[in-house]
Amino acid sequence: MSQMKKEKNPILEFDSEQASQRSLELFRSGFFCAESVLLAIAESQGIQSDLIPRIATGFCSGISRTGGMCGAVSGAIMGINLVAGRNSPAESIEVSYALTQKLISCFERQYGSINCRQLIGCDLATDEGQRYFMENHLMERCLQYAEGATSMAVSLIAEFHS
Repeated sequence: MSQMKKEKNPILEFDSEQASQRSLELFRSGFFCAESVLLAIAESQGIQSDLIPRIATGFCSGISRTGGMCGAVSGAIMGINLVAGRNSPAESIEVSYALTQKLISCFERQYGSINCRQLIGCDLATDEGQRYFMENHLMERCLQYAEGATSMAVSLIAEFHS
């Protein structure tokens, strides 16, 4: 069974800008949206687990190319809940839900939607949609979404800690 551990690490000095840049670096290295956002947030909090970024893979590309929630948003929600989620039914959900709602509201205000298909304007489940995505360099948009979602999440986590 995988254990998640929090380590003392100089990476904890990451602010939202550094974390968002790290998510871009991870995305450009071959990880996808949800994976890169979750991993960057986890690193910024000094959290390591062999489940990260693995647990985020199915959330990439609008939840496995279904056109659903943007993977960057999904990764950010998972990242927030590394810190604010609960470990037992007796714990409150209120902080987790409040931070998640703030993230979604902020992302929608910034980008107009949290839905992958609406954000990129094509259906990644089809060959035509994937071609359109590549031909129109839409990965650049996805990089912006990952950067923004990471920054928003790390800022919300910092607010939670203060």
